[in-house]
Amino acid sequence: MMRDLKRLTEILHEENCSCVIENEDGLLTIGRERGVKDLMNFLKHTPAVMKGALIADKVVGKGAAALMILGGVRVVYAEVMSRKALKMYASYDITAQYGILVDNIINRSGTGICPVESLCLECKTAEECLPLIEAFIAGTINPQTC
Repeated sequence: MMRDLKRLTEILHEENCSCVIENEDGLLTIGRERGVKDLMNFLKHTPAVMKGALIADKVVGKGAAALMILGGVRVVYAEVMSRKALKMYASYDITAQYGILVDNIINRSGTGICPVESLCLECKTAEECLPLIEAFIAGTINPQTC
């Protein structure tokens, strides 16, 4: 069992992927999708992937944090993390580390806040974020592309 956040971060760079997850059983999973798609798929279809997991991720906003929390993660490292994500992790007693802490995750075009971050701004809990993120991924809520 790896259980080493530093090694997960090395894999994140070596694989040039979006996230690397090691669950409580030592299963290593690599996410390659942009945004929160991988996290939503893991949560909905293979929930054991995030249960008790250590995660290294490139960018984590409040929406991604909510999905990880709902998945049962224990420790998260993000190269870039929003203050809102950090606050949400703290409210669930989850260890969160980061390379750079920012006020907001910015959209891909660099013109404003990421839509998923924006959708979740007013949510108080991870549970409140879930239906908004589901609607965004399904295309029923259509803010600017993240």
